[in-house]
Amino acid sequence: MDYLDLAPVRRASGTVKLPGSKSISNRILLLAALAEGETRIHDVLDSDDTRYMLDALRKLGIEWAKEEAQVLRVRGARGVFPNKRAELFLGNAGTAFRPLTAVLALCGGEYRLDGVARMHERPIGDLVAALGTLGADIEYPGTAGYPPLAIHPGKIRAGAEVKIRGDVSSQFLTALLMSLPLLGARTQVKVEGELVSKPYVDITLNMMRRFGVDVARDEWSTFMVPESARYQSPAEIYVEGDASTASYFLAAGAISGLTGGGPVRVEGVGQASIQGDVRFVDTLRDMGAAIELGANWISATAGPVAMRARKLRAIDADFNHIPDAAMTVAMLALFADGVSTLRNIGSWRVKETDRIAAMATELRKVGAEVEEAADSLKITPPSTLLPATIDTYDDHRMAMCFSLVALGGVKVRINDPGCVAKTFPDYFSVLAGISER
Repeated sequence: MDYLDLAPVRRASGTVKLPGSKSISNRILLLAALAEGETRIHDVLDSDDTRYMLDALRKLGIEWAKEEAQVLRVRGARGVFPNKRAELFLGNAGTAFRPLTAVLALCGGEYRLDGVARMHERPIGDLVAALGTLGADIEYPGTAGYPPLAIHPGKIRAGAEVKIRGDVSSQFLTALLMSLPLLGARTQVKVEGELVSKPYVDITLNMMRRFGVDVARDEWSTFMVPESARYQSPAEIYVEGDASTASYFLAAGAISGLTGGGPVRVEGVGQASIQGDVRFVDTLRDMGAAIELGANWISATAGPVAMRARKLRAIDADFNHIPDAAMTVAMLALFADGVSTLRNIGSWRVKETDRIAAMATELRKVGAEVEEAADSLKITPPSTLLPATIDTYDDHRMAMCFSLVALGGVKVRINDPGCVAKTFPDYFSVLAGISER
């Protein structure tokens, strides 16, 4: 197995220019493809997930081209994909698979969507059922409720009320909302159960608004897509830096600050961010970090109390609103002064891997005591961190999270480090650039 050995890090400090947000990049790419007009997209993330989306769009007949580094020009198809037959392989990219499922179900073509083995374990039945109420015709060639999918032309009924579960993945609601303007009819969406990861739905609504479709909502339970909704290109649009990725570097600044290192500054996301994961800085503050923010940058180190104690403060909090960045909080818990509890993280179970089980297993390897529940983790830090070989489960966030253990003065081996290509192919070299060993 391929692996990467990380030597103990003495201190971390410096500045990191963040790659573009995966969530924003794939939303913009699909909306640009559906819109009327051409869109120049700046700072698109170059990663496995965006490549899967771009490859799928090309197979669907969408013209796009690179104009320069990190700038793409996409010619919109006005809601009608030129190719009515296509087989799409989407890896493990949920931000591509779920929205494309919804859009293609309403497009009147023959499509097959597939992915890697883990994608076959990620549920999609609630989205398929919701689309079925609109008349979509979707079959399961494998296990019912899971990819792969075979999509056939359906007898689509415009203007119906649609219900969708909100307590499994916010991507189901995102997919549905992004597809409904194709119907040209007023459509109401009702969310059943508690909506998880609300900030990601906020990103969706923000991006749709940028492309000319303003969805009204009543709290987080009812959404209304207007009858006149049509996607129009904004001509030019920029992708924010990835706030989830920022969490690793900001955590590195806080941890390193405990022993005189830091600060670490990230550029590309800040006070003006539309991403919910920017609220990770609130957790850092709660744990004793010193934070500075600008419109497009954030800096973190340890605060004076944490520096004196050489420990962060333990935390007990609900992380439903920032599930991806909450994984980084689990790493901060290793450097805390007591037991930390991460609550309402059940959505971790249906991500790139079962992140609750994976996190518990790997935290124990570095010496932590961990209590795992259906939707929470309780972490007791060890008195001394242990060197360990970390399995990453083909999950980019597991690899990036556990790289931070090296800041505790121990050697860490990361198995399958290449999995970070999903969102940040250069992660380890960028981390090395702010690390002193």
